[in-house]
Amino acid sequence: MIGALPAGEVEPHLITPKGTVAEMASRQGIPVIETGGIAQFDCTRFGYYHGLRWLILLRELWYIPQTVIAILRAKVLWPEMDLVHVNELTNLLAIVLAKVIFSKPVIVHVRSVQKSEGIVLRRRLRDFVVRRCVQRVVAIDETVRRCLPESFHAEVVHNGLALRRVSVNGSHSTIDFLTGDRFRVAMVGNLLPMKGVYEFADAARICAVRGLNIDFVIVGDNVRNLTGISGWLIKCLGLAKDVKADINSFIEKHGLHGRIHLLGFTPDIQSVYERISVLCFPSDLDAAGRPVFEAAFFRVPSIVAIDHPPKDAVIDGETGLRIKPKDANSLANAIEFLYRNPQERKRLGERALAIATENFDIRTNAARMFEIYCASIDRLFPITRNA
Repeated sequence: MIGALPAGEVEPHLITPKGTVAEMASRQGIPVIETGGIAQFDCTRFGYYHGLRWLILLRELWYIPQTVIAILRAKVLWPEMDLVHVNELTNLLAIVLAKVIFSKPVIVHVRSVQKSEGIVLRRRLRDFVVRRCVQRVVAIDETVRRCLPESFHAEVVHNGLALRRVSVNGSHSTIDFLTGDRFRVAMVGNLLPMKGVYEFADAARICAVRGLNIDFVIVGDNVRNLTGISGWLIKCLGLAKDVKADINSFIEKHGLHGRIHLLGFTPDIQSVYERISVLCFPSDLDAAGRPVFEAAFFRVPSIVAIDHPPKDAVIDGETGLRIKPKDANSLANAIEFLYRNPQERKRLGERALAIATENFDIRTNAARMFEIYCASIDRLFPITRNA
């Protein structure tokens, strides 16, 4: 989005945890302040604190001073900011600090489905912060917007997609084995139980039992290193699973070598979409994730676990197929249907491309975000702009 904003109109500065995002921004010449972490307060439908997950708050407490220091450094180094864009609603402390320290309009992007029932006090705290500190709320799609209070007056600006070929070091990439005219289904994303990885593997087993000649490709890796004492403790507390190890054990147990392929992370995601027939997103999130829209740009239809999809997500029978969450048999049935009906698969892929082009063009969505930026500044600081 930053790269697609009108040239010369926006001068971005970034505060972010250390890692690939900071490195990528620095390579593009964007001033960056790196920090060990940014404190979050999780009120999302699937990440909210309950049971042993309350222990995660210990990590967020550790991140509080790092968050404060990073934003104070930003005020010293970049005193002339016009507005602050906070990239997720869970960053409540960053929202408050940005408003207090910079005294400028704050825009908040909401990227996760929020919990809309129970946890009353936590939702009241979240809503209080938004009312007092936030000027504009932006949701990434209709699914996210529907979960927000009407008082937020949230606007939808879809994620913009600008897929481009990434050069891979060495003579062969990890996906070079995906050759030939075979039927392949894929999952793309971090290896998390909530993403439906176990159901995807079980659907592979079911399809193998049915005698279907299908390759199952998993693109992604564990979200954290679970080795050593700390990894052992996290697994014992049930706060994380070594999904990659679990899937390898599942492959071994059911003799699925050559059926399920664990690719790990690859920056060359375009080559993956060019070599698959169907994208699967069987998550518990009740939403269509970014890979669904990425795949659509390559005429690849998706199978998505979602109850009541809005028309900007997946249209059942038009851009893909809708299935029940946590149901490997339902996923296998949908995969088999597309396997046996290539013309239907092609029709769904063409329609998916049309919807993706309409909703997720990076230039259109960046222009919409720029309009929100301008309106937020003009409301408090009227200025004259050239046409």
